[in-house]
Amino acid sequence: MKEICIKLLDDRATLPTRAHPGDAGLDLYALESFTVEPGAGLRARTGAAMEIEPGWVGMIADRSSLASKGLKTAGGIIDAGYRGEVQVVLWNLSREPISMKAGDRIAQLLLIPVGLAAVRGVAELSDSSRGTGGFGSSGK
Repeated sequence: MKEICIKLLDDRATLPTRAHPGDAGLDLYALESFTVEPGAGLRARTGAAMEIEPGWVGMIADRSSLASKGLKTAGGIIDAGYRGEVQVVLWNLSREPISMKAGDRIAQLLLIPVGLAAVRGVAELSDSSRGTGGFGSSGK
């Protein structure tokens, strides 16, 4: 994917940017000011819509500076066919309210190629060295 087309839906919206040329993530900006109370969550508007190419997905991820304060993203897959406003689900895991101002960077967008495999139902799966070992099966 060489470029991503972004449409700003509001005059107050900010085009996603990279802080440094080689950064993986594009910073997403809050359209409006908000406060997230301890233990609560909300959907923060960005005022931006985008056109992601087929075979790619946009994944919304934490900004480390906010995650270290307890503000975490939740969910956040933007499929190639979606053309609506990108919103960021944020949860405050801290014990203090966290406030953000309009124009603050609230998350980052990663553009990732995805495999679009066909689904085939089968009666049995092939064996593997791991087998059915799940949570905790590889040790502590």
